[in-house]
Amino acid sequence: MKTFLKLLLYAIISIILIAGLSIGGVYWKYTSVTNQVPQSTPEEIVSAYPLSAKVNPFIGTGGIPWTCAYNFPGASLPFGVVRLSPETSAIFTGEKALNSSGYFYGDDKIIGFSHTRLVGTGATDGGHFLVMPSDGLELFHEKEWQYKFRHADEMAYPGYYSLKFPQKGIKVELTSTQRVGVHRYTFDPGLQPTILLDITHALGDRRAEDGYIQIDTLNNQVAGHVRTFGSFAGRYGGIKVYFVATFSKTLEAHSILENGQISSANSANGNSIKAAFSFAAAQKPEEIVMKLAISHISIDNARENLALEAAQKTFDDVSREALSAWENRLKSIEIQGGSSVEQVNFYTALYRSFQMPTIFNDANGEYMGFDKAVHHADSFQYYTDMSIWDTFRTTHPLYNLIAPDNQRDMIRSLICMAQQGGWLPRWPSGYGYTNSMLGSAADIVISEAWQKGIREYDIDFAYENMKTIALASTPEGAAFSGRDGNDLCIKYGYCPADSMEEAVSRSLEFAWSDYAISKLATQLGRTEDAEYFYQKSMLYKNTWNPETQYFHPKNADGNFSKDFKPLLLTYLDGDETYTNDYVEGSALQWRWAPFFDAKGLTALFSSKEYFTDELSAFFEKTDPAVGKWNPGSYYWHGNEPDIHSAYLFNTVNRPDLTQKWVRWILDNKYTNRYDGLDGNDDGGTLSAWYVFSAMGIYPVAGTDVYQLGAPLFEKMVVQLQGSPLEILAENYAPDHIYAKRIRLNGRVLDRTWISHDEIINGGTLIFEMSPNP
Repeated sequence: MKTFLKLLLYAIISIILIAGLSIGGVYWKYTSVTNQVPQSTPEEIVSAYPLSAKVNPFIGTGGIPWTCAYNFPGASLPFGVVRLSPETSAIFTGEKALNSSGYFYGDDKIIGFSHTRLVGTGATDGGHFLVMPSDGLELFHEKEWQYKFRHADEMAYPGYYSLKFPQKGIKVELTSTQRVGVHRYTFDPGLQPTILLDITHALGDRRAEDGYIQIDTLNNQVAGHVRTFGSFAGRYGGIKVYFVATFSKTLEAHSILENGQISSANSANGNSIKAAFSFAAAQKPEEIVMKLAISHISIDNARENLALEAAQKTFDDVSREALSAWENRLKSIEIQGGSSVEQVNFYTALYRSFQMPTIFNDANGEYMGFDKAVHHADSFQYYTDMSIWDTFRTTHPLYNLIAPDNQRDMIRSLICMAQQGGWLPRWPSGYGYTNSMLGSAADIVISEAWQKGIREYDIDFAYENMKTIALASTPEGAAFSGRDGNDLCIKYGYCPADSMEEAVSRSLEFAWSDYAISKLATQLGRTEDAEYFYQKSMLYKNTWNPETQYFHPKNADGNFSKDFKPLLLTYLDGDETYTNDYVEGSALQWRWAPFFDAKGLTALFSSKEYFTDELSAFFEKTDPAVGKWNPGSYYWHGNEPDIHSAYLFNTVNRPDLTQKWVRWILDNKYTNRYDGLDGNDDGGTLSAWYVFSAMGIYPVAGTDVYQLGAPLFEKMVVQLQGSPLEILAENYAPDHIYAKRIRLNGRVLDRTWISHDEIINGGTLIFEMSPNP
């Protein structure tokens, strides 16, 4: 009966979710899967901005909801706080935020265009100040604002998004600066141009309160604020956002809807506030340009952000500047060769790698700190929204290589958070600790950057804060959860499974951070600390069970748990409680986790041959399809704990298998489609994986070492702070996936790794390619 009920539940959930997908999205999936950038991209964009034209912002905006990449197609700048994008709702159920960034490709209705969101995460946060164009006030009286739309009427490229509503006679165009969203709405002749503004909107219908609007008809300006409580902001008391907006045409009339009551007042306060702004009837196609600036400090700061960034610029000025900013960022790596699909996948991945974290300070340098006080960022940009548990693995190492100035400011920001909030954060968002995921991965980010020569911040303060977090649990009731259960983990030399959840994953993640602290201590000349934290990092081996050959839940009495199964159970397979010992994965997926100590990991297996066979089976039993309904227990590229595992073959002298399976992932787990990633992009983590692996190098996070694979393209030029690094594939061909020989500046490498110091000053890295391993 228990199994039958679970089967029935699973079937019901499946039917509901499938019903929630748009017919248009399903039709697109099966009839017009594109293999290139949409042909509607203007030719002048393709010719003037050739790299930006290879970005497809729709990749990763749909698929199975829980394996969706959670990306969005709207307009932003690199690290911009404004991410202006459409929000959608589902065809039958009307559900919102199936994609936590607000836009789900399978939906068929637009509910408006909002200014903020996170990128690629499972957190539904943002959605501030939802805007919708309308013909007159009829939509204003509706409970829900929404229009049906078709993907054939959309177009997007970096810094720009457009959509036509043919049935309404309205065209939408969006672009942005760092802190200002710029809207251009074109109305057909005979229409009454109207713009609707929802002050108290939040993504996914999350809670909003403390709404306020003030309409200044003399200056054609609107201002206000709201506090929203999203997945993350709700954990630290909500986030308050202020705005100022202007219109290119003189306001003719306005209305305010406050808690269900309509008035023509000029101001309102409350937890449910919407407004409508009407303009003179269109005698010809009429353009209304709306510029909306945000701030997390004050209305005055929002007004200043607008004045400094967009007040004197046309929509086209802002759009061109956004494209130029993205083109310059994409020029950091230029490629030759490869298929058109591979080039689109590459530049889309590079683009996604730079959409988050978020520059959080206003144009005047002011930002809201973790102590909920206003601070000033002197000579640096203050960042937040760092998905560090994910991004420490690939995204931050990419910044170390091609964006060191941004990385330096991110580390300065982390240190400010610790100075103002008490602890280095794990997943900072807005102006608070979210405590999402586990461990203290900021240790890894800072240590690696310091090892790679990125300096000019208070490393001594950061180091002492790392030690504080590493050597004890944070106090009960603290804003930061730190290393949960750390006192017991230190007491036993592993995290006991009968005393806490996620015990195995905690043991492995804490060890990686300890290893990074050890490396930093060595750099700082703290030799005793270096040895202590190195030995502490090696305690991860205490959770290895020689009998099962897995990292196995271990109780406080020293015995491994008896109820152990290495594969992840589904709803169809019975009791799932054992999975509490691991985070977002199976024991099999966590079996390969200690990448920082690859040699030590392989030595735990009964033999190198057994290790190789088991790791090979891990990949061979994986479904090559992208974005599966149930990712299963074998290699899952859509989540972080095992994404480095193909590079472990290098450790047992099988670089051919590293090259084989890395190419397999590049070919199978990234596609130029709306469901083109295998899971949440997590702030660009999966995207940065593609960028690195296409270069033929992959970072061992927390160290100065890269593992070597094989390049995807014939030639790549990586712009570094010194001279460029050229990566060449000799004897290049699509089926030549194996590196027969590797030379750095003419010297043959007799190893499968390379150090940061060897490449950071530029040079030539040549892979001699072959079709045979």
